[in-house]
Amino acid sequence: MREKRKELICQLMEDECYVPMKEKELAAFMQVEDAQRQELQEILAELVKEGKLTLTRRGKYMKGDNVPAALVGTFISNSRGFGFVEIKGNDQDLFIPQEEVNGAFHQDQVQVELLGARAGKRQEARITAIIGHGITQVVGTYDNAGAYGFVIPDNDKIPVDIFIPKERSKGAVNGHKVVAEITDYGDHRHKPEGRILEILGHANDPGVDILSIVRGFDLPMEFPEKVLNQAGRVARDVSDADRVGRRDLRDVLMVTIDGEDAKDLDDAVSLKKEGDRYFLGVHIADVTNYVQENSALDREALKRGTSVYLVDRVIPMLPHALSNGICSLNMGQDRLALSCLMTLNTKGEVVDYEIVESVINVNRRMSYTQVNRILEGDDQTAAQFKELVPMFFQMKELADIVREKRKLRGSIDFDFPESKIVLDEKGVPLSIEPYERNAATRLIEDFMLLANETVAQHFYWLEAPFVYRTHDKPDTEKILKLGTFINNFGYHIKVKSGDNEIHPKEIQKLLGRIEGTGEEALISRMALRSMKKARYSVDCTGHFGLACQYYCHFTSPIRRYPDLQIHRIIKEQLRGRLLEERSAHYREILSEVARHSSETERRADEAERETDKLKKVQYMEQRLGQVYEGVISGVTSWGLYVELPNTVEGLVHVSELTGDYYYYNEETCEMIGRDTGRSFKLGQKIRIEVDGVDFFRKSIDFILAEE
Repeated sequence: MREKRKELICQLMEDECYVPMKEKELAAFMQVEDAQRQELQEILAELVKEGKLTLTRRGKYMKGDNVPAALVGTFISNSRGFGFVEIKGNDQDLFIPQEEVNGAFHQDQVQVELLGARAGKRQEARITAIIGHGITQVVGTYDNAGAYGFVIPDNDKIPVDIFIPKERSKGAVNGHKVVAEITDYGDHRHKPEGRILEILGHANDPGVDILSIVRGFDLPMEFPEKVLNQAGRVARDVSDADRVGRRDLRDVLMVTIDGEDAKDLDDAVSLKKEGDRYFLGVHIADVTNYVQENSALDREALKRGTSVYLVDRVIPMLPHALSNGICSLNMGQDRLALSCLMTLNTKGEVVDYEIVESVINVNRRMSYTQVNRILEGDDQTAAQFKELVPMFFQMKELADIVREKRKLRGSIDFDFPESKIVLDEKGVPLSIEPYERNAATRLIEDFMLLANETVAQHFYWLEAPFVYRTHDKPDTEKILKLGTFINNFGYHIKVKSGDNEIHPKEIQKLLGRIEGTGEEALISRMALRSMKKARYSVDCTGHFGLACQYYCHFTSPIRRYPDLQIHRIIKEQLRGRLLEERSAHYREILSEVARHSSETERRADEAERETDKLKKVQYMEQRLGQVYEGVISGVTSWGLYVELPNTVEGLVHVSELTGDYYYYNEETCEMIGRDTGRSFKLGQKIRIEVDGVDFFRKSIDFILAEE
């Protein structure tokens, strides 16, 4: 049917009587139902890319010139009217000035034309054609205007409201959070038009705020019945047949160490010391035994890409029957695993290792708090787990050695508190507390990193198709900004002359110098922001942050699809089945797996940040008029961003900087008073008063507190 539709559209192009049509006119002409509109959009986008169609600025399709578009990418809108176009294969996005957007919508596939380059500035471009629409639905707040209404999108990257005819409002009233389908994307004279598909509830109803974010990011909440049924069928107890061919490690003393409220326990650790050798085992749940390639479970896991951890809920990658059941390494129960068994010397070097399919039985479920208490000398906790105490101290001994070795090569360890938002039963934020790392959390991190490196290096030298976790060097511009920022505190970093490149050891040294200081958390966070985002790739290009050449994600197949994917490759290699046919299969699919997994990870991160921002806004709404001391974390032409000790960030708008006319000095990254010479710099401590909040923008307004 898809190919027939392509042929029909191409035939229409050749017809001299053919009049250019908009997408909805084509859909009506070809009798395409609403449920098939997504496929029609994809077909039209393909034909434009192939040069067989041209899309006019008015959104009409007509015969193309059979010249494929040279530059095609995804438009990322900004609430201020301008935007960027991401082009696959390009390291840097193209900047689209407001006057060159030409009606493009956020996430549209667009064709662009380069404008003149400016020295030291991002390459500019104009949008010449809209190939296809990436967003077909929006989540927002309904505003009733009598004979019609509007949906004000939650996503501030969509800077226009959606017009809703009364007959398509589904009875929505003021303040309802709704899902609306866009039926017409409008133009420079007309607003986009749509219809209400679903009413999520009133904005003030408990849980609707987070649900709106979930729907806005198109995060799949419910599992299809077919997937749940399959999970129920495969989630059976480990049988004798399952144990055949596996290394029996059930007599090895091992534990899981997780947070108190964790339910998906996918990694266990074991350690034995003999002489000057440490025998470390990292045992990971063998999820692939239950999630077969291309099964309904596998397709759903790939679609989700990752579990999503929001402030009030977890959206799992796999159904609970697996993630909290047979694939969770529960205490006292036989479980199937993949084990990375490493032998280390007293220098922390892996002198030997094996990767094996295993069957394990965890002796104890431990929490980070319990293990940390033992390591800090809590006699009562130690007495409760006395048979494990020697192993925990040996684990800390080895972890310290491994961490010091990693530090010597330049690995960056961002050790700053993350915020934990505590909610009541109605979702109202009660407190924002730092989530501190301790000796137990670091110990597990060290062992997981070691297993990930060992597995990645093994498969790199096998020259097998694989999915790596890579982290590129930071952009020069961001490193220079970081240098300016830390200069305000009296610190500096060295960069290579000529190319302004930086070695990760310089960041590491900076973190060492600020350890224990009042500015540690802020500078650590700013240094982290200067880094590029890690991603998944079939090419092993190294990991800047960890200062290592080989790295992958092996340790969390319950919650990350790349881990699940490489487990399949590992098992096929162990069983001698990774021959040319299977290798060719993986080479064909892994690039798309890596790309999609990177995208779903970014989506999850953004959703997590949005829910945190929302709850911080709700928290600060209850504290209007209160005065805090904060640190300037950002300086822009429109004002000062100030971060409080509890990680809440707000804006002092430039119009609120009274007593002088203030202007932004881009070179020194500071706000300066024209007459008084008073300046505001990054890192400077100032007292602010909470002045207001904006729930649509999820932003907090500060003003300077009176001295």
